[in-house]
Amino acid sequence: MKSNKYLRIFIILFLLALNIGCDQLSKSIVRHKVQYYDRIYFFHKQTYITHVENTGAFLGVGDSLTGSARTILLNLLPLIAVLYGLYFILTRRDLDRITLLGLILIVGGGIGNLYDRIVHGLVTDFLFVNFGLFQTGIFNIADMSIMAGVFMILIHSFFQKKKDEAETNLSNDNF
Repeated sequence: MKSNKYLRIFIILFLLALNIGCDQLSKSIVRHKVQYYDRIYFFHKQTYITHVENTGAFLGVGDSLTGSARTILLNLLPLIAVLYGLYFILTRRDLDRITLLGLILIVGGGIGNLYDRIVHGLVTDFLFVNFGLFQTGIFNIADMSIMAGVFMILIHSFFQKKKDEAETNLSNDNF
């Protein structure tokens, strides 16, 4: 049983490292190969890569903060959140695989952006997608990871709730 515990921890840490590594590698490539605000277009100009440095959080929220408010809201609180998230995913053995993977993606993305903010003082963003009526802001792999993790958990929870309701209705019909 102990080997299963260590294997689980190894897999979690491996997935986190892979997630953070992909994020940091992509940001490093953009920092070194793409000039600020240049655009490299893909998919009939629906998607492009650019180089933007974000001094705030998601979509620049909090970029005008200064001093201790900035440190607390953009560094300290996210640090506490990712440390708690890391503790949570490493110690909770009752999480189903989809929820666990979603949480790994959220924590990994959080660590990737927090690392940038602490080491570089800002976060490198570089992806933009135009879906016609819907356009994204400029984002990075860590942001994608966080959003994918949130969507995985929400969709899984929705279908799990529907499944539980169906099973409850089925068991109630048997009486």
